[in-house]
Amino acid sequence: MEYKIVGDVMQALQMELQQGEEVYAEAGAMLYIGAGIDLQAKMQGGFMKGLMRKFLAGESLFMSCFRGIAPKAKMALANPIAGKIFPIELNGNTILAERNAFLCAVGNIDLSIAFTKKFGAGLFGGEGFILQKITGQGLVFLHAGGNMLEFNLAPGEHLRVDTGCIVSMAESVKYDIQFVGGFKNALFGGEGLFYATLTGPGHVTLQTLPFSRLANRIAAAIGGGRGESKGLGGLAGGIIGDLVSGD
Repeated sequence: MEYKIVGDVMQALQMELQQGEEVYAEAGAMLYIGAGIDLQAKMQGGFMKGLMRKFLAGESLFMSCFRGIAPKAKMALANPIAGKIFPIELNGNTILAERNAFLCAVGNIDLSIAFTKKFGAGLFGGEGFILQKITGQGLVFLHAGGNMLEFNLAPGEHLRVDTGCIVSMAESVKYDIQFVGGFKNALFGGEGLFYATLTGPGHVTLQTLPFSRLANRIAAAIGGGRGESKGLGGLAGGIIGDLVSGD
């Protein structure tokens, strides 16, 4: 299988499958498929894993399976948010990813869920108790918002991170939640009450623009849109409009 990631912000993953090769992806990720691609909806991993992904992780019950039925069959998947697509090669190892990060996989890859080991991490970690557990032999493509920052943590090395910015980490990385501390920091810091503490060894990938943060900014802008104005004329017009409408 050959692939190419194209675009800068809203990226697409273009692939060329050989006859018999399969790619399974999150439902709704397809951009286009050529005549040599067969598409079927499959419950990857069986009924129980499908149910767990659906009701615990909020993912789709079925996944899209693309199979090459002709040589050099072409297809593409699209990133659902403004950000990046990046590949991870698995050789029998396991990674943990935030529950919306999975895009597609090629090879003998098992996708399931993992519960955070500590109550505090699950309760205040921003993603609940659920992380995606991805293991096996093959190539996995993840997607995330903004740009990617990668770290290789040494044994015992700590990294404190905004909880929503974590995309993936090696299973060897210890994950916990820590209170920001201090009344002023918690109340006026603008960074939330908790942050994640990651302890090495292991590889960590962060995203600069979590979708939850973008959604919060959009919601705040929509909620405050009526109070915003373009100069004094806009402010006066808004006040007069409210008086006329009776608000």
